[in-house]
Amino acid sequence: MVQRIPEPSDLEPIERASKDELQALQLQRMKWSLKHAYDNVPHYRAAFDAAGVHPDDLHTLADLAKFPFTGKKELRDNYPFGMFAVPQDRVVRVHASSGTTGKPTVVGYTQNDIDTWANVVARSIRAAGGRRGDMVHISYGYGLFTGGLGAHYGAERLGCTVIPMSGGQTEKQVQLIQDFKPSIIMVTPSYMLNIIEEFQRQGLDPAASSLKVGIFGAEPWTDAMRKEIEQRAGIDAVDIYGLSEVMGPGVASECIESKDGPVIWEDHFYPEIIDPDTGEVLPDGEEGELVFTSLSKEALPIIRYRTRDLTRLLPATSRSMRRIGKITGRSDDMLIIRGVNVFPTQIEELICKMPKLAPQYQLVISRDGHLDKLDVLAELRPETPASETEALARELEHHIKTYVGVTTKVRLLAPNGIERTLTGKARRVVDQRPKT
Repeated sequence: MVQRIPEPSDLEPIERASKDELQALQLQRMKWSLKHAYDNVPHYRAAFDAAGVHPDDLHTLADLAKFPFTGKKELRDNYPFGMFAVPQDRVVRVHASSGTTGKPTVVGYTQNDIDTWANVVARSIRAAGGRRGDMVHISYGYGLFTGGLGAHYGAERLGCTVIPMSGGQTEKQVQLIQDFKPSIIMVTPSYMLNIIEEFQRQGLDPAASSLKVGIFGAEPWTDAMRKEIEQRAGIDAVDIYGLSEVMGPGVASECIESKDGPVIWEDHFYPEIIDPDTGEVLPDGEEGELVFTSLSKEALPIIRYRTRDLTRLLPATSRSMRRIGKITGRSDDMLIIRGVNVFPTQIEELICKMPKLAPQYQLVISRDGHLDKLDVLAELRPETPASETEALARELEHHIKTYVGVTTKVRLLAPNGIERTLTGKARRVVDQRPKT
């Protein structure tokens, strides 16, 4: 299925730079970013002073470890515009998180920031096999969420034809794919499953569509999910990574020729892996929490931002820059069930390995006396006989107990028995425990 492996001449010079060249650029830009934040953002000046560090203390890339972390709390405490480092009249766009757990985190962009963002997303689409003239169907949500507009500007920057569909209206999504015949789709992996199901509901073969490449992000997904999508849709599925606080989609992206983890565009975003409990910087290859420092952002410089994503840094392969390993979960979405650490992606992987189950699931947490209880809802595939329901449920319970270490109650539903989200990210966890 691999399409259009790029020639070296197709790449930007930085994508094939030497390690020394890349690190020299990173150090130069990191010095600027630290000074820009210190001089223009009161929070950073106070935080650096409290930690006893100054931008002039950065002499090597390793010196970044001396500087304090930034988290969502700091962004929310300075809501809405207190973290901006430029005057309001230089901010050409504002995005924000959903704010479902409190005040949203607000991010701003200068025109240079928008151009940088478009460039890294264009680079990401090119890494996924996209080329000028390709038609790109964008099903990420538009609006304050960074996904839709981030993908849109990047595809246009590459010279693609954009179909700005946004999320929802799944029947219309299929109609436009059939009528317009795009070769690339950008969407969350869980919503791509909804689109595949809608193709099949209409009696169409999703693998026979015009789509050749899917660029999937905005939620964790496993290699088992990748295989499921690729087989059913007949496409190459590549992973794009980003988060609004750092820029949006396009912080890192996989290359279609290797599909071995998103390449971090390290000329703009400097990564670290830390121990989530101690904050200690860990060497490449060890798993921990991913941290980013922006190297070129003007409106909202971000210094050592704790993403809460758990992963590891891998050596460069298809490009000159390091890669992110598969995200195993988030330090803030880890479930602790009777003393056992559980990540939703662990359950997803086990479900995807059972060919008679569909790759849709939901974890329901409730309270049994003083202890937490985990129920796993999953679906049978349409061709699976209902008579096998009980045996398959017991099999999945056994796999979860063996590989995750927690006892669960599995309930297998008929096809389409689990709610479908209409706009993007799936609702994987339902917490029914009493609020304290």
